[in-house]
Amino acid sequence: MKDFGDWLVSPWRRSLLAVLAGALPVFAFPAPSLWWFAYVALVPWILLTRSAPTGRRAVYDGWFGGLGFMLAVHSWLVPSLSVFIVVIAGLLGALWAPWGWLVRRFLGGVPSPRRGGAALLVLPSGWLMVELVRSWQGLGGPWGLLGSTQWQVEPALRLASVGGVWLLSFLVVAVNVAVAVLVAIRAVRVPAVAGLLVTAAVTSAAWVWSPRPDVDGHVRIAVVQPGIIDGDESGARRFDREEQLTRQLVGQDVDLIAWGESSVGFDLTKRPDLARRIAALSKETGADILVNVDAERSDKPGIYKSSILVGPSGLTGDRYDKMRLVPFGEYIPFRSLLGWATSVGKAAGVDRRHGTEQVVMNAGHGLRIGPLICFETAFPDMSRHLAQDGADVLLAQSSTSSFQNSWAPEQHATLAALRAAETGRPMVHATLTGVSAVYGPSGRRIGSWLGTNKSTTQVYDVPLAHGVTPYVRYGAWPVGMALLILAAMCAGEGVQALRLRRTGPRPLVPPARTVRESPARPGR
Repeated sequence: MKDFGDWLVSPWRRSLLAVLAGALPVFAFPAPSLWWFAYVALVPWILLTRSAPTGRRAVYDGWFGGLGFMLAVHSWLVPSLSVFIVVIAGLLGALWAPWGWLVRRFLGGVPSPRRGGAALLVLPSGWLMVELVRSWQGLGGPWGLLGSTQWQVEPALRLASVGGVWLLSFLVVAVNVAVAVLVAIRAVRVPAVAGLLVTAAVTSAAWVWSPRPDVDGHVRIAVVQPGIIDGDESGARRFDREEQLTRQLVGQDVDLIAWGESSVGFDLTKRPDLARRIAALSKETGADILVNVDAERSDKPGIYKSSILVGPSGLTGDRYDKMRLVPFGEYIPFRSLLGWATSVGKAAGVDRRHGTEQVVMNAGHGLRIGPLICFETAFPDMSRHLAQDGADVLLAQSSTSSFQNSWAPEQHATLAALRAAETGRPMVHATLTGVSAVYGPSGRRIGSWLGTNKSTTQVYDVPLAHGVTPYVRYGAWPVGMALLILAAMCAGEGVQALRLRRTGPRPLVPPARTVRESPARPGR
């Protein structure tokens, strides 16, 4: 261990190790069988940071670890952003710099049991603040939140219905901190074991007492996935294939048909012939069709991505314009300053415009659907608002055509499981090229995934539920709890600093000199 410590003296070696340690959690995302790895993946990063010789070095360990995490979790963007991904990861990785300082402050050296116990609350709270800040759409959005690794763990899905993905992230980090303490800090093992027991108790309580969605009906929803069609710049061949696949649904008694994102490349007001073809399909199948248009609108300037409902009589008037766009993928922030990104990658050549409000659509057969478009499924607040507004089904339209050879399509499809569990509403994730998936109101998968580049249709018997989950009722309360914990920590640190200042040693001053009078001489 002494030799390893000497090896870490080099700042460059330590920084490289921090990058690798920060990248470790990514292995818990794409592999369903590795969900458990998330509970130990942060341990090397924590142990490295707590050993930092100074607070400044701990800040660097946090920063470089964040760089590694952001690079790994967004590695599939390299073909689109090229070397620019390193710049973005470096900027966003700086969000973990304060977290690195907190790790050393509470776990560095030989902490007292009290300080080690506080770390079980403070460090997860600090991590949650990092996730909250980077969840802002302008910084890339909440892709790769640590809690989303638990999408197929049934007890975790129960917790998601109580506190959303935020509660899962908090508990996952808390377990990592406890494991790190058990491995390296003997004096704090009792609080660590207590923390693990509390986590188990919270999970058990959620399993027993959190309300389960009561199924009160079923609906048949069909997903149309045309797959990749090479050399189809105009989108005409894709439209023809979607039409052929949809016609196969005649006589299957479906209630709604969903096409993927950018399934129509023309404004339907400008192309009434296409609108009539879709309306004819709706009449033949007996179901409304939710298509997605990526084109310049006829009634306002700019290109929009829009979910549009088409019935047997044509356009129903229900339309939702995508509100949260993908930075660099659909627009370039500060294009006048960062427009050069188009020359080093596949950044957006033209900025898309964004919508202003969410919409719940009446799709016939008494079914109310809440549409989301692609990237928006990563935002827990959007699905929560749709559930509050009365949506029966959450329906996401997506396209991951540019990332078929990466793990992005699988990771994207898993987000729907969490949104379903959080809201108690079933969710359909329909894509152009895969992976398409459907989840029930508890977050359990329904039927099979439609793999990447598979051209097919699939009908799902989707259960409906209309209860109100604690997350829908109370929102992201774990974030508020984390803020209170950090505020209490700051207050405690302030009181301690003031106490040390008052009781500290007084400054040294020269002793006062005393002048003594000589004894009086005799005779005076």
